[in-house]
Amino acid sequence: MEHKDPCCNCCCSQEQESGQKEMPEGGKQSVFRIEGLDCADCAAKLETVVQKMEGVLFARLSFTSATLTVRHNINNAVIERAVKQAGYRAIAADGSDDGHSSSWLKNHKTIGTILSGLFLVPAFIWDSTPLFAAAMFAGGWHVAVTGLYNLRRKVMDTNLLMLIAAIGAGAIGEWSEGATVVFLFSLGNALQSYTMDRTRRSIRSLMDKAPNEAVVLRGGKEEKMHVDNIAVGDVILVKPGEKIAMDGEVMNGFSAVNQASITGESVPAEKQKGDAVYAGTLNTTGALTIKVTRLAADSTISRIMNMVEEAQAQKAPMQTLVDKFAAWYTPAVIASAVLIVAVPVLLFGQNFDEWFYRALVLLVISCPCALVISTPVSIVSAIGNASKRGVLIKGGVFLEQMSRIKAVAFDKTGTLTSGSPVLTDVFAVNGNEHELKVLAASVERFSEHPLAHTIAASVEHDELKAADNFEAIPGMGAKADVEGRTIYIGSRKLFNGLAEKYDINGLEQHGKTVVFIGTNDRILGYLALADVLREGGKEAVKALKDSGIECVAMLTGDNRRAAGMIADRLELDVCYSELLPEDKTAALKPLAEKYGKVVMVGDGVNDAPALATADIGIAMGAAGTDAALETADITLMSDDIGKLPYLIKLSRKTVAVIKQNITFSVLIKFVFIVGTFAGITNLWLAVFADTGAALLVTANGMRLVREVK
Repeated sequence: MEHKDPCCNCCCSQEQESGQKEMPEGGKQSVFRIEGLDCADCAAKLETVVQKMEGVLFARLSFTSATLTVRHNINNAVIERAVKQAGYRAIAADGSDDGHSSSWLKNHKTIGTILSGLFLVPAFIWDSTPLFAAAMFAGGWHVAVTGLYNLRRKVMDTNLLMLIAAIGAGAIGEWSEGATVVFLFSLGNALQSYTMDRTRRSIRSLMDKAPNEAVVLRGGKEEKMHVDNIAVGDVILVKPGEKIAMDGEVMNGFSAVNQASITGESVPAEKQKGDAVYAGTLNTTGALTIKVTRLAADSTISRIMNMVEEAQAQKAPMQTLVDKFAAWYTPAVIASAVLIVAVPVLLFGQNFDEWFYRALVLLVISCPCALVISTPVSIVSAIGNASKRGVLIKGGVFLEQMSRIKAVAFDKTGTLTSGSPVLTDVFAVNGNEHELKVLAASVERFSEHPLAHTIAASVEHDELKAADNFEAIPGMGAKADVEGRTIYIGSRKLFNGLAEKYDINGLEQHGKTVVFIGTNDRILGYLALADVLREGGKEAVKALKDSGIECVAMLTGDNRRAAGMIADRLELDVCYSELLPEDKTAALKPLAEKYGKVVMVGDGVNDAPALATADIGIAMGAAGTDAALETADITLMSDDIGKLPYLIKLSRKTVAVIKQNITFSVLIKFVFIVGTFAGITNLWLAVFADTGAALLVTANGMRLVREVK
């Protein structure tokens, strides 16, 4: 194994593109849930229509979550009316609607489909043109409304293709086929709408929401209140078997709390006075009184749900490519259909009806629904799966990139190790070891470093001495004024050679970290601490290598010997030791040059520069940690690095499913287009194949909602 010296102070930064529009400033922002959204291509066209409205600064429509986000200077009613004219229904997300689509059977499009079928059956029995026309009208009314509305705004969509095909079939006397095409297309949309509603409900249900009410203790009385009316500092009572409604800190009581909705861990965590608890988690055994520390809108689970919704709206590179293709695809199809009729008839004198019919078949089979939906339904299903496991992925771009990762770099303290070291040795120059510990603890109680916490906890609180002017010295230690003198505590290099005469090789060879205590001119002694490897760390590293990761590295500010011992025990490939925070970003550069894209895994606070520099930054143990949630591209809400192999498997399976969907969609189109020119494909078979392809692609993508083996 290779143990490398600290790297030079250089860093690399790569921007990641998601193909996503940036939200502009100004205006107000509104979010709508869209009913009747059954086609990904139609969703893209509706987004374009809203974006072109006067007074709209920005519009983004997520087909998979059926949410429309608009920044605008006009009334919500104007936007709702425009969406209705386009054939859909917009409901303000903060309105009285519960966010779920209305009953499938009450949907106007579904009613039209049923009526179309009721007219179509007797029409075939009696071969009645009026009944065929009635079936076409009932099933095609919404198709015509949406298609013509978009066309007036210079947007061509799938509905326009079907409208042209239906009218064309009637024009050449093929009423039965025209009516069948409209019915099958309408039925396909209804089935897609039902399937997508199920998908959206499955994604939403992966994360349980916090209750809307809580019992507040005020003036010695219990009062049930809505969470929006509960303020920071209020005290709530949570009984056994109830969900915790607000983020807070336990004031009294002891209980086991199931935090699966936050961390993905099913084993309950013990909570007692002083421990943090989160909204949406389940109190299982004892009663807890909790002091509220965050408003409902700012709770950890609210932020998680917002991030998941934003991630669903982010477009992965594959999806961006497909969307760009679809933008010019429909006009190209219509132009091709015109040429199919014009060239044979005008140049070669072929039969008009025959080639006109083939052009109609081409219009039907060329609908891009299956192709456009192939990527988003897969990405969103995978993000939902990960959320259930306590893994937050901020967008499809990161999910795709994880599938190509060949190198993973870990921070040591708190990531590969538990971050809760044990004090093992004390040496005082004057022989008074307890006095040395008290002095060290008096300084370290102000530090956020895990080693400092252990030192501060090594003496009783009432023994601590007053310390002023505390200052952290990044990468080396800290200092403070205690009893009229400045006390320094930190690594050997903090003391500019004063510590060189002390032999600590034996301690470091056993993987211990040595912390010196002294003034600006002499050493007072040192403490030795040993960090404990995180449970399952070795198995997680092995699983990463088994999954195809070529290099697992460790970046740490710890000394060479201590770091080397940890690296050997975990069987790591590379170890960078004695690094300052800025050195960690530079250490990623040779890994990137050798292996391509690199993942950095850290705690999201001390490792923020390295997390931002890496191609993908993964923060772990991020529950309730603002810095980790904001800095990292992917967050592990628990401290389980064993979820990394799962994440890699999920990303690779997602990319595989997307490729399957795209290949299948394109292949179906190719086969039927060839059949169209050969004259062996008819209208109803074309629409049946197109609808079937869209449903199969959706079902294939939904497989990612389930566990990844």
